[in-house]
Order: sequence, then C-alpha cells, then structure tokens
Amino acid sequence: MLDQAIEALAVSRRAMAEQGIHLALAAIFGVVAEADRYFASQEPWALKKTNPERMETVLWTTAELVRRVALLCQPFIPGSAAKLLDLLAVPAGIEPENLPETVKAIDYRSVYMQGLIDEAAAGALAQGAALLAWHASHAFCSKCGNRSEMRAGGYRRHCPACGTDHFPRTDPVAIMLTATREKCLLGRGRHFAPGMYSALAGFIEPGETIEAAVRRETLEEAGIRLGRVVYHASQPWPFPYSLMIGCFGEPLNEDIQADLNELEDCRWFFRAEVRTMLDRTHADGLITPPKGAIAHHLIRAWVDSE
Repeated sequence: MLDQAIEALAVSRRAMAEQGIHLALAAIFGVVAEADRYFASQEPWALKKTNPERMETVLWTTAELVRRVALLCQPFIPGSAAKLLDLLAVPAGIEPENLPETVKAIDYRSVYMQGLIDEAAAGALAQGAALLAWHASHAFCSKCGNRSEMRAGGYRRHCPACGTDHFPRTDPVAIMLTATREKCLLGRGRHFAPGMYSALAGFIEPGETIEAAVRRETLEEAGIRLGRVVYHASQPWPFPYSLMIGCFGEPLNEDIQADLNELEDCRWFFRAEVRTMLDRTHADGLITPPKGAIAHHLIRAWVDSE
C-alpha cells in the first residue's frame, strides 16, 4: 500500500489511515508538536524534513522510508493518533535532473493525461498539488504584506501581524462542448499535441454565472452564440489550482468566426469523424484529448448519446 501510494506521486490520507502509516510518517517529520508545519511528500521517490532553525533538508529514498516506517510503527499506541495529522504533500525542492538514476520524475499533467493513476489517487494528487502551489504563491499576507504562517495542516494561512486568515483558492474554469445532434464544435490551441482538437475553455470571471461564462467564452473564441447550457461534470485540474466545470451548449448559429489569437483552428466535426478521433483511427491522424481530461469525457458522452 505504501509503495503504491508513493509511486502514484501522492500519499492518500485515507490509505495511510487504513494502514496506520501516518503515525510513522508523522514521527519522521516530527509533527507531534508542530503538526501544521509539514506535509508528506507527493514525489514517488523521497520525503523531506526541513529544520526551521537551520534550514536543513533530509531526503529519504523509498527504501529508506520503508525501513524507517517499519522501525517506527512499533512504539505507537492507538491513543497517540489524536495528536497527529494525516499527511498529504510537501515540496521537495529538487530539480528533476538532480534525481537519482533509478528515479524518474513525472509531471502532474502527464500523470493526468496519460491516466497513470486511479481516480482516488488522482484526487489526492490534485489536492496536494493545489495546496503546494497555493502555499508557494501566498507566503505573504495580502492585507498587510507581512509573512503569514501555515495553520490547520496547510488548509489555512494566518498572519500574525494583523490576524487575517487566508484560505486556499480554487479558480473555476468553464469547459464546454457546443453541439447539435449531428456535429460538435472543436478547437485547436497552438500548444496542443499534433492533430489534437478539444472542447473550448476559459476562466469564469468575477460576478459571472457558469452559464454566462460558457456563452461568453464560446462567443469570444468561436463567434458562436449559445442558447441552452447544461452542466455535465467537473474535474479538479491542479495547474495550479483550477476546477474544470464541464458543460454542453446549444448553438444558435453555425458560422464560425474564430479568434486566431486564441486558437490555431476551430471547426465543426460530424459524429462519425469524432468517433474515429476518439478511437485514434482518423485518416488524417486527428485526435481528441486522452481519457484523463474532462474534455475527453464531454466528447465521448456526446458521441455515445445518439
């Protein structure tokens, strides 16, 4: 269980609790007295502990971690669990090129897009990655400018100077598939993989409803006006801390006026052609996003709805 969790790039709090391993991890990190100062590693290869006094970093490989866990599991009694914190993630501060030869670093996007871990582990990864990114970019109080401190195991930052509490942010993003019974609208960004087309997407602005954002983004990027908008599903997207809100939109016009500053191409695709894109059998090598992306599920749901 421990090896699987580590190899998945995220330590699942639920899985750790089931095995009692969080007790040993907490001991390694010395969080009995300072539970809100540390996380456990999201990397597949090591854990680290930083000494706040001397800024020392201790790095453990998977094998060393397992050895320490085996040694430290014995002294604990069930009652001590109340003093400890379930652990999720910590920044390692090591560049991929400096990893041991036996270790390969896998970026979050590849893990998601290639479906390398199951749904539960992907949720833990998204949670840990989003929290790490938020702490890295919100070290100072936005009200008075003084350095803030981590609290509540990383789910809050507190400013000791002015007393303000800050909480993790989530940026909502609308991703929408505009479709009729016969065809759907797909666009291609300049950074996409060769041949890939996907659903359109954009951030929801302050004061907007989800429906208004779907209509605005579709009009801005493709020149298509939408009538009815229907919610389908959502997906956490830790780049750095977004929530993708998937919707279907009903077009009121079909003449595309693509914003070529945003898109490389945008056009209508008929259902049969989209099916070959999903199956990776398109004659011209066109494809849709892989299964790890919510765009894939939107497109698949439409194709299978006939």
